Amino acid sequence: MALPPPINITEAAIARVKALLAQRGKPSVGIRVGVKKGGCSGLAYDIQYADTIGKFDEVVDVEGVKVIIDPKASIYLIGTTMDFVEEKMKSGFVFVNPNEKGRCGCGESFHV
Repeated sequence: MALPPPINITEAAIARVKALLAQRGKPSVGIRVGVKKGGCSGLAYDIQYADTIGKFDEVVDVEGVKVIIDPKASIYLIGTTMDFVEEKMKSGFVFVNPNEKGRCGCGESFHV
């Protein structure tokens, strides 16, 4: 039985990642999603271009877009949905994470 992907990616997020990869100006294998220490709640999501896939990385491939999960972040991201929202005053990637116990007031960081 196949396990579900560690992270779900919405159509809006896939479209935005495709656009970002096309604009980059050099080939990429995809994007890397991780978690880093920071913000007022302790942890923050980190998204970067990925030039390689590491031995222990998890790869979620949706519509030809590879989202590479940093192995140190996997435990924090299980069951998370990655979305992209575009509003009047801001736009960006949004993570709906069932593992979060709380977020800071500005929404930039979280804790588990």
